[in-house]
Amino acid sequence: MDPFFVSADEAVRSIKSGDRVFVHGSAATPVHLLKSLFARGAELKNVELVSITTLGNDIFRQEDFNGRFFMNSMFVSRNIRSIVNTDGDDYIPVFLSEVSQLFEKGILPLDVALVQVSPPDQHGFCSLGTSVDIARSATKHARFVIAQVNGHMPRTLGDGVIHVREIDRLVKANAPLPEVHYADAITPEAIAIGKYCAELIEDRSCLQMGIGAIPDAVLACLHNHKDLGIHTEMFSDGLLPLVEKGIVTNRFKQKHKGKIVTSFCLGSRKLYDFVDNNPAVSFLEIDYVNDTKVIRANSKVIAVNSAIEIDITGQVCADSIGTYQYSGVGGQMDFMRGAALSEGGKPIIAMASTTSKGVSKIVPFLKPGAGVVTTRAHMHYVVTEYGVAYLFGKNLRQRAEALVKIAHPSHRDELGRELLKRFG
Repeated sequence: MDPFFVSADEAVRSIKSGDRVFVHGSAATPVHLLKSLFARGAELKNVELVSITTLGNDIFRQEDFNGRFFMNSMFVSRNIRSIVNTDGDDYIPVFLSEVSQLFEKGILPLDVALVQVSPPDQHGFCSLGTSVDIARSATKHARFVIAQVNGHMPRTLGDGVIHVREIDRLVKANAPLPEVHYADAITPEAIAIGKYCAELIEDRSCLQMGIGAIPDAVLACLHNHKDLGIHTEMFSDGLLPLVEKGIVTNRFKQKHKGKIVTSFCLGSRKLYDFVDNNPAVSFLEIDYVNDTKVIRANSKVIAVNSAIEIDITGQVCADSIGTYQYSGVGGQMDFMRGAALSEGGKPIIAMASTTSKGVSKIVPFLKPGAGVVTTRAHMHYVVTEYGVAYLFGKNLRQRAEALVKIAHPSHRDELGRELLKRFG
């Protein structure tokens, strides 16, 4: 069936009770379509929504979900935490590199995909824009595709190209994309962490940075480096000054030489304008970008990710606070392992030593119910504002001693007592 433009209300009438609906994520969250869908709530029952990170604080409301909609998310973003942590909704722990398999193998067959795209060009091709990630796989395997067409969506190059013939309904909805400014949250502690990480990064390294203030702080400390490359699941504004100054050149990558490789981006309008129709940036599907054999094909891969807490043996919890589901497995393990296997690579967990309330993030034991995202066998470097602990090849006691040294000074005595209690 050839697609045609309809209203959002008419487009979402294609969704029936019991359907499983994919929701495009991050800056590409199709807010206009979701509002029309939730407005139909009284007519629907047990509509399952699957997604990774979504944006829009006023979109997902608890009252819309009671028996009508069911959130079954593969990554828990801020706007759905309160919903996912109720009895009626849930979270799927899965590596980002493997999410597409859930669609392709029929483990999570999709009835409908709600996506946001750039306007079609003269040949009828749209772009999934800022988030190709798992969205391209969703559009390939969903029975029915509804696209919100937005003139503010950048046309990104790579795997996100989709022809209007692959879309069943088009809905015009021009609105500025949501913006996130991670630099506003950079603290003195984050800068200290960034400086320690920068000392571990050699010229000609290939970088992966997770999301948030600490990765951007690391990037802010790399202005004396040369010929860096980028192969990452996502990036934000912190990368732009390094590109503008010629520090990021991608000249010495073995895989996709000369290209920034990513799966999605999230940041300011300046970032979205930078990626628009930019042949220096390749937006590729996340099952490829996060594949460890692809990651390790580049040398000197530096993976910088964060954690909620880490125990004194090196077990990393990055997705929950005890049993409370806070985020997700994401791509941390994909890149931690890929960097470890890369020639000269360095997998790094970088985090503040305490929470905003002063609670130590280096702990004797993870909280009951906490999820281990990165195992202690995968750990190499841990960085806090107090230094670097190298854990690879160390026994449990040596690891504990190294981690206590980079804990916040006000918690070291207590951690030291726990170390003695456990190891003698």
